Amino acid sequence: MSTAHYRVVPHDGGFAYTLNGSYSETYPTHEAALKAARRVAHEQRVPGETGLIMYETEDGVWHTENTLGIDRPETDVKG
Repeated sequence: MSTAHYRVVPHDGGFAYTLNGSYSETYPTHEAALKAARRVAHEQRVPGETGLIMYETEDGVWHTENTLGIDRPETDVKG
């Protein structure tokens, strides 16, 4: 099972959380960004419906995968 590592970092005059190089919206305080990151990390672990997901990799290639609703990653928040 994979682990999603969320990190709270300074960003655009405030703070944001990141995951795999993507930034959230900017929050005015570290505490607000940390609270949002914890909420998102918790939601990431919640089982959902089985279905298809589509995503684009850094090289511009689109992929389609079947994802099981019970196949959720572990998560943590640092920062």
